[in-house]
Amino acid sequence: MKTSGQFPHETSDEGRFVRQDDAFREWVTADGSSGCPAEAGRYHLYVSLACPWAHRTIIMRRLRGLENVIGMTVVDPVRDDRGWEFRDGPGSSRDTINGFGFLSEAYLATDPAYDRRITVPVLWDKKTGRIVSNSDDDILRMLECEFNAFAGNELDFYPRQHRVEIDRLNDWMYETLNDGVYRAGFATKQSAYEEAAYRVFETLDVLDERLSRSRYLIGSSPLETDWRAFVTLVRFDPVYFGHFKCNLRRIVDYPNLSGYLRDLYQFDHVRQTVNFDHIKRHYYITHDDINPTRIVPIGPLQDLDAPHGREKLDKA
Repeated sequence: MKTSGQFPHETSDEGRFVRQDDAFREWVTADGSSGCPAEAGRYHLYVSLACPWAHRTIIMRRLRGLENVIGMTVVDPVRDDRGWEFRDGPGSSRDTINGFGFLSEAYLATDPAYDRRITVPVLWDKKTGRIVSNSDDDILRMLECEFNAFAGNELDFYPRQHRVEIDRLNDWMYETLNDGVYRAGFATKQSAYEEAAYRVFETLDVLDERLSRSRYLIGSSPLETDWRAFVTLVRFDPVYFGHFKCNLRRIVDYPNLSGYLRDLYQFDHVRQTVNFDHIKRHYYITHDDINPTRIVPIGPLQDLDAPHGREKLDKA
């Protein structure tokens, strides 16, 4: 039986999922040299609590204390052929900034010829009425580095002395883990699925060993790379293990990754950014090519507030 996959335009002849490029990649800069100066109240985030790419930016907005500087609207977790919808519901709301019914309206307002998949996050410029960026990588870095004059603290998640290692780990993890779970889940041929799935677990094995020696992946406190890992790890057991068939092991089965996940979940206000209802309903209902019954599983039972024991590595 031949299948075109969940996203036919992003599926190769070999059955591999090949993610589309980000369409809008302007930058907000602290000095305004980009034409988009960092300003309080000018920019707005459109996000989904279900999406790991958007979740990165939600976390960083929270950790940098930018809630009163950059507004945020959460879309409904269930996406259909019309794309992400603004709807009042538990954890989501209508768009009070532009009155959009669907996020696609923001894309078409920016580029009337846009005809590709609508993605989150989106950083919207209220002054120009256009999308600045739909690249989670770029938005994350802007929140880290370009809004320091307005941030509620001086936390640095991309410190200069660690930037080479952060970028190296980011690139590797994106290919094999962050996007790797999608490459496994959206594969339409056995060989493409196995190639991606095995790479996921090779990466998890390496990370688990690395975390046996240090509390975090690079520094003495969580940095950008840790949050990039977190958004995938927190979705792994509830979604990727079953829905995307990444089922050799669960995160709870890894002695170091499981504690690391709980450590990050319990950091500051991060737990408030995690919504398992949105996460599970999005994947299991939206991806009807993978789950045609659209039944949402009741599990798994998790206790991410349990002691993590990672603080002992601070003294190692």
